[in-house]
Amino acid sequence: MLGSARVRLNRWQQVAVAVGSAAGALLDPSRADLIAALGETTGMPAFERVLKRMKRSPEGRAILLEQPRVISVNVGYAWDLPENTFGAAYAKFMGSRNFSPDDRPPVRFMETDELPYVAMRAREVHDFWHTLFGLPTNLMGESALKVIEFEQMYLPMCLMSVIGGSARFNGKQRKLFFQHYLPWAVRAGMQCTDLMCVYYEQHFHEDLDYVRRKCEKCNR
Repeated sequence: MLGSARVRLNRWQQVAVAVGSAAGALLDPSRADLIAALGETTGMPAFERVLKRMKRSPEGRAILLEQPRVISVNVGYAWDLPENTFGAAYAKFMGSRNFSPDDRPPVRFMETDELPYVAMRAREVHDFWHTLFGLPTNLMGESALKVIEFEQMYLPMCLMSVIGGSARFNGKQRKLFFQHYLPWAVRAGMQCTDLMCVYYEQHFHEDLDYVRRKCEKCNR
């Protein structure tokens, strides 16, 4: 169960939150709470499609049934796994950046029983995807990952993040992104397995390259 209180919004309030969040996130892309609010208020149809796909997948159904949370108490053992494993690679990614899995903002603007968990799961597996694709957390890497997330989930927030992020590139970065990162990210997002239907925690002990091969062409 998700422990945070959720806020009931009418249609106009959803529009107001979405517009305000979008404006704030463009001014300060580090505001994870604003990006989260934008995703929730604009992403209902996308999350509904993801939910349907998860219900058709054996691993997806297991995730929905057990509702695992990517929080320190559940994934802390990854720091003790062998170096070649997916779990160890995730732990190294998080530790090298001083990230905590507990830092994700809660879901606030979804009222149904299942969609808040799907939205939270999408938020919490973001760092798993960084690990799988070997993408850095700079503006270029985050923008490329948002392209993959859009291809996987069709969340409007992802597309808006790419537009906002690319507007901040200098000339050299913009050329590199549109000539290399963007085409690669589009292909990767289309060719990979349904990444929301992967029970990542059950693959922590597996070899990183093996997990990448199972997810299909997750290497750059």
